Amino acid sequence: MLAGAASAGEATDPAASEQTVLSSSIDKASDMLAYALGLVGVNYKYGGKSPETGLDCSGFVSYVYKQAAGLVLPHNARAISMFGQKITISELQPGDLVFYNTMRHAYSHVGIYLGENKFVHASVTGRGVEVVNMNENYWVKRFNGARRVVTSRLPFAASNE
Repeated sequence: MLAGAASAGEATDPAASEQTVLSSSIDKASDMLAYALGLVGVNYKYGGKSPETGLDCSGFVSYVYKQAAGLVLPHNARAISMFGQKITISELQPGDLVFYNTMRHAYSHVGIYLGENKFVHASVTGRGVEVVNMNENYWVKRFNGARRVVTSRLPFAASNE
């Protein structure tokens, strides 16, 4: 029998049902991170929206969330920063979004948090999609905040296309 399922006459355990939803969310987050890491090495292209032609930071995040989680996000770091719940750096969990000021204005860059102070992002021409450490001086100085687009207690939202 599936976890959280009940046979006829058997009461459903809300805690077991919640655990099933949580496990499903963790599996989806793991799938999303694996998908994102599978794009490491893809070329950077300003305005890029696909791995075939290249990705920029928001194109990368939008592409990963759509392909791996079925969630449609805009292709603009500032617009993406309006989605989800604002969280502190100490609350970061894998799959959360991290934002930086890399172009002299807030929320001009976005990446996906991996855990252990690392994130994956589409960097610049010549480096492309890469994993970097948030504790590097460059990133520490430019950190703008973080958002949780998908909560750990709910399954990923379905696409609204």
